[in-house]
Amino acid sequence: MCGIVGYIGEREAYPIILNGLKRLEYRGYDSAGVALYDGTHIQVSKTKGKVADLESRVASEISTQGKLGIGHTRWATHGVPNDINSHPHYSNSGDLVIIHNGIIENYASIKQELLNRGYTFTSDTDTEVLVNLIEEIKKQHNVKLGKAVQIALNQVVGAYAIALFDRNKPNEIVVAKLGSPLAIGMGDDEFFVASDATPFIEFTNNAIYLEDEEMAIISKRKGVKVRKIKDDSLVDPYIHELALNLEQIEKGGYDHFMLKEINEQPSVIKDTYRGRLLADRGIIKLGGLEDHIQKFLNADRIIIVACGTSWHAGLVAEYIFEDWARIPVEVEYASEFRYRNPVIGEKDVVIAISQSGETADTLAAIKLAKERGAFVYGVCNVVGSSISRETHSGTYTHAGPEIGVASTKAFTTQITVLTMIALRLANEKGTISKGDYMTHLRELEMIPSHVAEALKSEPNIKEIAHVFMDAANFLYLGRGYNFPVALEGALKLKEISYIHAEGYPAAEMKHGPIALIDEQMPVVVIAVNSNHYEKVVSNIEEIKARKGKIIAVVTEGDTVVRNLADYVMEVPRTPETLSPLVTTIPLQLLSYHIAVMLGKNVDQPRNLAKSVTVE
Repeated sequence: MCGIVGYIGEREAYPIILNGLKRLEYRGYDSAGVALYDGTHIQVSKTKGKVADLESRVASEISTQGKLGIGHTRWATHGVPNDINSHPHYSNSGDLVIIHNGIIENYASIKQELLNRGYTFTSDTDTEVLVNLIEEIKKQHNVKLGKAVQIALNQVVGAYAIALFDRNKPNEIVVAKLGSPLAIGMGDDEFFVASDATPFIEFTNNAIYLEDEEMAIISKRKGVKVRKIKDDSLVDPYIHELALNLEQIEKGGYDHFMLKEINEQPSVIKDTYRGRLLADRGIIKLGGLEDHIQKFLNADRIIIVACGTSWHAGLVAEYIFEDWARIPVEVEYASEFRYRNPVIGEKDVVIAISQSGETADTLAAIKLAKERGAFVYGVCNVVGSSISRETHSGTYTHAGPEIGVASTKAFTTQITVLTMIALRLANEKGTISKGDYMTHLRELEMIPSHVAEALKSEPNIKEIAHVFMDAANFLYLGRGYNFPVALEGALKLKEISYIHAEGYPAAEMKHGPIALIDEQMPVVVIAVNSNHYEKVVSNIEEIKARKGKIIAVVTEGDTVVRNLADYVMEVPRTPETLSPLVTTIPLQLLSYHIAVMLGKNVDQPRNLAKSVTVE
């Protein structure tokens, strides 16, 4: 979950690396560091804290000269966040310097062996162990750096993306990947290294994405040579043409990326169905689905694997697939699925959902499902990501870069894709009437305008946030399609405001949570028009009888719940099956404004990182 940046070429490396670290800070922000080589000396500066703290330290500590450099922003695994454990790390000789994203699981035994050979360590990290292992192999085998890296990585267990160089070979960076993402930007006589393409998008739109168990030697003179770590065989890498642009990764005048991304949802939902949904012609066409539609139609069941917000999107999809397509669905936490010896057959379809396409647990679940013979379909946002390469087929969302750690537009675009898949299957199977099918196509096409309308309630939501910003706990309640939205709303509040919040099916309130309700407990109830409306009204009555404070999400024009609730947040009238795309909007805004009022860093909440690439 750390961010890696590197540069080798004819430009000054430091400005490129610093700017790249700022763009990758969503991947980790408890410490940061940089190593620069000026042709004579390696200059290293690193510090606990954010990239801004590093920038201040560099200004007073080291020379920023050099056309070769690497940088790192950290999300701590081994070793607490402090200056010493920050990356980069030197080898004992001072010749090698490394940055690392991932975990070396057998580092303790390697460290003991190196201690026996006289090595010393200043940090608590597994990364310092790895760089010294590489140095020891380089000495013992009398090999070049690239070969030493290959031998060392065949001895370690775990996940990694690394970049390192040797001060005795100043025209070369060695990189390698297993489980953590790594991209190489291909410029004119210059090369960039990063955890994703955002640090170098203004310099080149060509990139190589390393596959697992691949390494590359990047040389100013010889270019990029990619090899397999296991057997040292050469690889002919595919060069991707990037679709990103610089404007997409800037804030665009908003105070935070999260607010920008909340407000982008009308456009990105439209982008996600553009060219795929032709409502006036009754057509849904998803390229990744069409060639494999029989796999879905003949499936015994669909298993959805995901983590966090993507898991909540999967829960919404469970309702949709079972309701429309009449296919049994199970939704699994990928972190549990991968370890519990699940029963998977060749007639199962596994849908893996991930914004980044790099989620470690979801990747492991994919590999397990493939080993058991299941067909695996990916839904992710990042082109060229590991999940897009590991799955048999899939569909990209078109959310654009999501920088805020708390997912917003990823959730709604994932639901959009899953809704289109379910409608396509239902129409093919004949489990939905032609009239209902056409109605839902037209309604789905109108979702961007409904979301835009819901966003207009922000001033009212901001006032509600001010009332409840000091609450210690929240309950979120929903029924049917909006139960997952209640879970997602609670997660958003926890993530960025650090207020304890729990989501429940509204009917489950009587089975425990009702004991928590008193005049100090705000309860957010999703009470839009649905088949469960009267039941939700009864739940609200029960809460009011116990003096709970009701914040209700209601359909515009509602009077019944409005008269019962203390505060209401209106959304446009939407079919129940599509309502999660709209009801989630006020919950995103509520959590955002509470967090801002509490002075929290909404884009970089404590202890969290955007892409969870380690267990």
